[in-house]
Amino acid sequence: MGQPQFLAQRLRGLALSDIRRMSRESDRVGAINLGQGICDLPTPPEVAEAAKAAIDANKSTYTYPEGHLALRQAIARKLARDNGIQADPGSDIVVTLGATGAFATAVNALLDPGDGILLMEPYYGYHLNCSIVAGLEVQFMTLAPPDFHLTEESLRAALRPNTRAVVLCTPSNPSGKMLTRGELEAVARVAHERDLLIISDEIYEYIRYDGRPHISPAAVGGLGPRTITVMGLSKTFSITGWRLGYAVAPAPMARAIALVNDLYYVCAPNPLQHGVTAGFELPAAYFARLALDYQRKRDTLCDALKAAGMAPIVPQGAYYVLADISNWGFATAIEAAMALLERAKVASVPGSAFYRGTIGEKLLRFCFAKDDASLGEACERIRHFDPGAGLRMNIRHLGTTAELPSQDLSHNR
Repeated sequence: MGQPQFLAQRLRGLALSDIRRMSRESDRVGAINLGQGICDLPTPPEVAEAAKAAIDANKSTYTYPEGHLALRQAIARKLARDNGIQADPGSDIVVTLGATGAFATAVNALLDPGDGILLMEPYYGYHLNCSIVAGLEVQFMTLAPPDFHLTEESLRAALRPNTRAVVLCTPSNPSGKMLTRGELEAVARVAHERDLLIISDEIYEYIRYDGRPHISPAAVGGLGPRTITVMGLSKTFSITGWRLGYAVAPAPMARAIALVNDLYYVCAPNPLQHGVTAGFELPAAYFARLALDYQRKRDTLCDALKAAGMAPIVPQGAYYVLADISNWGFATAIEAAMALLERAKVASVPGSAFYRGTIGEKLLRFCFAKDDASLGEACERIRHFDPGAGLRMNIRHLGTTAELPSQDLSHNR
């Protein structure tokens, strides 16, 4: 008898994302990783010291499934100040294992297998795969580059009879798109008419550029009673490995999310909750400086991408750039990403990780949440990358000076 095989049907066809894959490939060749949004910048000392103090004070027991009250009170003050959301810290906020934990608990608490959930394409892969594992029917609405504009007409056309929820991501991973008030008002009109749940991922809310305001969907067009606001602390405080986020929702939905959070995770790490509580007391200047530093990094990377023959889609927020690589001549995005990795030792993520169709095959995603020295070195490598070098080497090896068509470049790498 062979080895027994046990695998849930809902996992058939799923695998670790290309984001994770490219990080492993980056480690394999010793590259600079501009693929995964690891965010290896320093944690604010106030946040780190508060977590250390909690560890030293032996604050290592379980917390309530919804998190420490002091942290939820700090979150409520922040929501009122920065997001225009009034949330009761005793009933409307659940601290989770990262924003992905908030999303996972929300879809499992509020939707049933077979319900339709609409994602905006390009999408974040965790929204897709987490929805599949929850047994939902994933539906798509494509936002066209370079402006990724959302219209009421296209939203209505994307809905199906069983659509129960719409996922918004603003600022967006991977595009950096920030939804405008007009776009959110269009969503509100459709959501009220069709009785839709809105799940809004806003983890990059403080990373935005050129003076653009962040607008929380729950504060627009009466969407609050039907919106789950998903937020996180990983990006704001450069603590991606701490896995801390939170969900904000009306009390009945928050109770259901807290129940699933307890069943799946019990609670978020106790001492780390103390650390981020201190982070909410950082002055406004910290958040302003965060955005300015990332804007400078964005511009540095975009300049390098242009120099290498790419066409960057300059993001409005978040810390990623989607770059059009049509001029490089590769047949697929993964071939382009691997060529850049192997020859320039810079990791990116193929755009196909964020699209179902062919649009993603002409895009790479780059993350600029790096220290200046690492980002500067990566940009130099990108500037000097020659996408045609592999082809010319093959031609010399064959002893010919013939030029091959650009669409065949990928077959010679």
